[in-house]
Amino acid sequence: MRELTLAMALLGLASCAPAVPDSAAGVGFGDYQSYQQQREAQLQAQTIAPPAQVSSQALPGAAGAPLSAIDALPPGAATTSARAGDPDSAEALAADTQAALMGALGTGQAPLEASPSNPPPEAVNSLGISAENDFAAVDAQRSIAEDREFIQENRQRYEQVQPEALPERTETRPNLAAYALQTSHAVGTPLYSRMGLLNAEARYTRNCGSYPSPDMAQADFLAKGGPQRDRLGIDPDGDGFACTWDPAPFRKAARAGN
Repeated sequence: MRELTLAMALLGLASCAPAVPDSAAGVGFGDYQSYQQQREAQLQAQTIAPPAQVSSQALPGAAGAPLSAIDALPPGAATTSARAGDPDSAEALAADTQAALMGALGTGQAPLEASPSNPPPEAVNSLGISAENDFAAVDAQRSIAEDREFIQENRQRYEQVQPEALPERTETRPNLAAYALQTSHAVGTPLYSRMGLLNAEARYTRNCGSYPSPDMAQADFLAKGGPQRDRLGIDPDGDGFACTWDPAPFRKAARAGN
């Protein structure tokens, strides 16, 4: 009795379980062979548009007239003669191409045809370019005998200048470089007495403004008794340097040369 009950329970469970799909049937369609046949039928049903009609007219330079034959005509003649006949002929197309290129280049001349059978154009010397490597051009300008005379004239005009001794320095004004190297103190260091000066600031501003440069102010300061004396009031701090003159550039140049 117990075995019969267990068997009936197993049969009930088997009837409730989902059915397992057949792997050979495919997914979403029958078998794979049927799918292939259906796909081929769809591809064969599609129609391909026929190719457009292509003109068999010959291009210039191929079976038609070469460009060189039209280039030999004067500008405008090729277009006129070609258009007078067949507007769609090879000559007319070549003339239109030539006119378009001439307009694009802006030169008014037909372009050169690049082909092995077409000889290169003759090179024309531009103005301003030397023709010394052109023997024909040089020979036309001066013969060998004239060239020899020209060289002889240059040799006769040649003059060798003998070196002379350098002139001695006759300037009596103070040497700023020598004075700068004789000193070693910094600008603003008081070394000389400047007592009893009236309106020192006003005199300093007025007199220093009358010199074109600090070098000229320092040279005039030394020529008139400086650095011990300051008649013009252009060295009020007594450092021996007038106005804004600075000996540092001279000292730096001397150190760089050593």
